[in-house]
Amino acid sequence: MTRPHRRLSLPGIAGVLALTLHIAPGSAQTLRVPSSLRYGSGLLHIPVASVLPHLVVTGTYSGFRVSVPNLLIVDRDGEGFASGEPFEKWMSDGSVAIGLFNRVEAGATLQHFGDEAGGGRMVGAFGRISVLPSSVRYLDVAAGLRYVPAPGFGGRYDHDFQPNRLGYPDSRIFDGVGGEAFNSTLTPYVVATARLPGLEPDPGYDVTLTAGWGGGMFSAGGELEFYRAGSSGGLFVGSAVHLSMGRGRLVNVMAEYDGFDANAGVQLDLGGLRLGAFSLGLGGDAQSTFRTARFGVLASVAFCAGTASPCGPGPHGPAPDTVVLPAPPPDTVLIERAPATERVPGTPVTLCLATGIEVEVSITAAGDTLVGPAGVAIRELRPGVDFAGTYAGGEDWFEQSGRVAAAGREYEKSGQPVRPACSGIVPVAGYEGVPVFAATDDAEPYQVLYLPVAPGLWQRYTPRPPPGAGSSPRRSSTSGVRSFAVSTSDSSSSQVRRSPASRARAAVSRSTVSVLQSIPSKSDGHGARRPIR
Repeated sequence: MTRPHRRLSLPGIAGVLALTLHIAPGSAQTLRVPSSLRYGSGLLHIPVASVLPHLVVTGTYSGFRVSVPNLLIVDRDGEGFASGEPFEKWMSDGSVAIGLFNRVEAGATLQHFGDEAGGGRMVGAFGRISVLPSSVRYLDVAAGLRYVPAPGFGGRYDHDFQPNRLGYPDSRIFDGVGGEAFNSTLTPYVVATARLPGLEPDPGYDVTLTAGWGGGMFSAGGELEFYRAGSSGGLFVGSAVHLSMGRGRLVNVMAEYDGFDANAGVQLDLGGLRLGAFSLGLGGDAQSTFRTARFGVLASVAFCAGTASPCGPGPHGPAPDTVVLPAPPPDTVLIERAPATERVPGTPVTLCLATGIEVEVSITAAGDTLVGPAGVAIRELRPGVDFAGTYAGGEDWFEQSGRVAAAGREYEKSGQPVRPACSGIVPVAGYEGVPVFAATDDAEPYQVLYLPVAPGLWQRYTPRPPPGAGSSPRRSSTSGVRSFAVSTSDSSSSQVRRSPASRARAAVSRSTVSVLQSIPSKSDGHGARRPIR
């Protein structure tokens, strides 16, 4: 008598995900992670802990070739006893995934579509939930599951068949083969991913390390000689290097061990269109369809539903929190008596740099920016010393366009540059190599974004109204950000009845703006601004 298959309905999976939405907001959502072969974002076979941003949709096709000279025939104990005909086939997989609320990624997968006698349809589902709060910057932890229905083969066999890890029906794979439990329709897992930013400020690359444990397809079949090349009992690990090529392009180079095989691949993201090539089972010995090397290709598209446009990879993260200071003195110090010099008085000013940290300087009435205990003018220290960070001031895209695309939406300039406090803003995205900040108490969809124009000066951006919306702009809340508008001139009416001290403070304010807006920076040739070293 045929044993009933243990099946889990798609509504049931959706219910499981819904019940877990009380978990704290996810710690990471990114488009820098490549598309996996069958289950949304990830490496090749293994998942990662980050999730897709809200309402970002990916569609993926992958295929690989399996070729063995003789198909191995096994008995109920999982022992090979004969060799059949040669087996050669191109395996195809498809999937669709969507990000929800910046902490959930869910989707559907198609691994086999055919008649019941050949195994039937294998249309499954998957989901993953990020469980760390957003205050954790470089570590993500997630829990997830994958569900793939078992093939049926038209009831011709007295077996409870199970899906194999290559994603196609195989009558040799069933619960109890080899005398061991083989249950792979449902695959739960937990996974952690650490991001290691480059060692230099704005290096153009970062590295992710992933490790986790899973049941189901990650561990089932570990006792079957013909099925496994090696088995870790469910442990999987992987790593990827994400190389920025500028202009919204990214190269992902990845390697993994999925619990059975060592796999490697490369994927190119051309601003939403992803193309890749990969090799599965690098250590295979060609003894069976499972223990052989397999080569394939992948194509995927990332689409931002919020802006109805393709989604390119996001930034690799802000530069390390560093401040460029004068070089240390040499080991040999010569002491000589010098006439005392009177320090030029200046007005103390706190600048919020593009690195997200504050630095104290003084501005004189003549427009000089003084730094250090001795009050040295920064113009005397150049070109060796400058403020750290990457700034938009002077860039063609900033001067000629009033719009940016970040965090899955389109934003436009709002008012004159302001001077927020670093304690009130945090980095959330990037645009053309420049970090993008939002208020600490804001959440996606962000109502106000801040781009650094020069040290201490930030340009506000507000969401661009959708086509056909009214002309009255929505007033955005900036709670948690201390800022004031910067003006470089005084109207005649504002000078009426001003005291001499008031006019002096106004002169200092104008000089401060003039100096801050004139601080130069260098371009690296790809649109990114680098501080002068």
